[in-house]
Amino acid sequence: MQGKVVVITGATSGIGQVAAERLAFVGARMVLIVRDPGRGEATLVRLRERSPEVVHSIYLADLSRLAEVKRVAKEIAAAEPRIDVLINNAGALFNNRQVTEDGLELTFATNHMSYFVLTAGLRERLLASAPARVINTASAAHKNAKLVWSDLQSMQGYSGFKVYGRSKLCNILFTRELAHRLSGTRVTANCLHPGFVASRFGDLSGGLGAYVVRLAKLMAISPEKGAETIVYLASSDEMSKTSGGYFYQCRLTTPAQTALDGESARKLWEASARLAGIGE
Repeated sequence: MQGKVVVITGATSGIGQVAAERLAFVGARMVLIVRDPGRGEATLVRLRERSPEVVHSIYLADLSRLAEVKRVAKEIAAAEPRIDVLINNAGALFNNRQVTEDGLELTFATNHMSYFVLTAGLRERLLASAPARVINTASAAHKNAKLVWSDLQSMQGYSGFKVYGRSKLCNILFTRELAHRLSGTRVTANCLHPGFVASRFGDLSGGLGAYVVRLAKLMAISPEKGAETIVYLASSDEMSKTSGGYFYQCRLTTPAQTALDGESARKLWEASARLAGIGE
């Protein structure tokens, strides 16, 4: 990873922070997209300790807002001569339904649309830097999920855990369609289940669900363990040509059948492009 440029979201805590620190330690220059300036600066300090000779960068954006994602993608694409790895890792769970300024349900906007729009905005830079990689953090929470095409914004029967699972199914379907569309470009796309990790995830989700998440974390794995697959997908020579895969514990794994449906992957891509107001 010496001299490689890695753009990452969700790197101010949990597995994202650990992955950023490990990649910086082995020579990568990290470009962070963060929402909280204070947490972002604290992460930069840790990265400088890992690799004091490298100048890492930070960009501020609320990834639940389409205009913010488009803006930050444009800024990064203009500032960075190359991007070797894009890690879409930011995610959240909300136990009460909320709607963004774009009219999108907040979980769908944050966990899926930010991946879609940021990748689209950095696509040309990734292609110009090939071989390059896109890595999306998904979850085993997708396994019982099913997309309702007439209700992608979860207006009916909202449940935080159910909607979170849908967003993770979206991550896998997006990865598979992205890999298909990038075929032959030497830019790969893969996703992963990091395991159930003891991090800040879910702490601010609200209601009884936040308590349940905190209780469950007593049996969760460490962020250090959870970050291993991200680092592997970003840096391993073994992954130079693999694309469209779903990984767990650094091994290619088969997701639920719903995540293998090519027609659903295509429909989600087209719906996402319409919602984002960008070309397919």
